Amino acid sequence: MPQTPHQRAEAALTAYGLTFPETTSGPSFGVTRGLYVRKKGFAVFGDRDQPQDALTVILKLPISAEMAAHLPFVREAKGWFKQHNWVIADFGPKDDVLAELDTLKAWLKQSYVAVAPKALSRQLD
Repeated sequence: MPQTPHQRAEAALTAYGLTFPETTSGPSFGVTRGLYVRKKGFAVFGDRDQPQDALTVILKLPISAEMAAHLPFVREAKGWFKQHNWVIADFGPKDDVLAELDTLKAWLKQSYVAVAPKALSRQLD
């Protein structure tokens, strides 16, 4: 069965994230999937009852959270997530998630750097 663009985007982001030092992937809370550095999560993929042609990505963006909040595919974070600069990018069936892949990769890297120990963060380009 061919993958949807949303599934391809998640696979590409996961593959990119796994190139970062000491990164692993695995289940996150509930039905979501996550990327971890030394058991600390820096990316969450999916949402409860999410169809295959949709994708939610949650990332920690201490530098660009305020700017990202104004993008049409970013859903307002609340409570702890907002207080700690986590951003929720939400792509529905009609959204072109692949067009935003470069932005999401940059955000994934920023999230890794925000969560990873400094010695590991310095190993990135």
